[in-house]
Amino acid sequence: MVVQGMQKAEVVWEDGAVPVSVRFADPYYALGDGLAETRHVYLAGNGLPERFRPGFHIAELGFGTGLNAIAAAAAWVRSGQEGRLAFTSFEAFPIAAADMAHALQRWPELEPWAGPLVRAWEAGARLIELPGLLLTVVEGDAREMLGHWTGAADAWFLDGFSPARNPELWEAELLAEVGRHTAPGGTCATYSAARAVRDRIAAAGFTVTRSEGFGRKRHMTRGERARK
Repeated sequence: MVVQGMQKAEVVWEDGAVPVSVRFADPYYALGDGLAETRHVYLAGNGLPERFRPGFHIAELGFGTGLNAIAAAAAWVRSGQEGRLAFTSFEAFPIAAADMAHALQRWPELEPWAGPLVRAWEAGARLIELPGLLLTVVEGDAREMLGHWTGAADAWFLDGFSPARNPELWEAELLAEVGRHTAPGGTCATYSAARAVRDRIAAAGFTVTRSEGFGRKRHMTRGERARK
């Protein structure tokens, strides 16, 4: 669904390759290698692809360029899973298709997903079928939209901009909603190791651990909900 009157993301480029949000003065992904960051933080951080199974559902705060979604789809296909991975992402400031294309062209191995995603995005689709992936992007403020979502994720990618620059996506009330929309035994992961973030994830019902971060970040955060 495309929300009329949505505020679009404004992007500038670091070294012509890495998109940086003008609104939040923060890059969309690591300056070194965004795909490697996604694999370390969001996939490995959630125990993926080892936990994949039919019907698995990933949810995300901050769709950005779509890199996390298509990296997850690639991992799903390469792990030999049948059917499609469900992926729901919440995004308040959608990026332009041209900027998405420019960001994703850096990884030719993802072209089977990136090309169709960009074309569908440019056409205004927000329910998008890609190889091995059923993607739903919910446009709007996650603090308002998540409470209306009826799903429950097996894994969460918490990928808002820096808590210091985009505190809205790290508020205790929103992370509590993340907890309420997580299946028993579900997990979450984020690049942030800020104490406030860890405390709020713990308060949302996750057992929190701090593990090795990606690149120049010393630590990242992982969470797991109890199995009932």
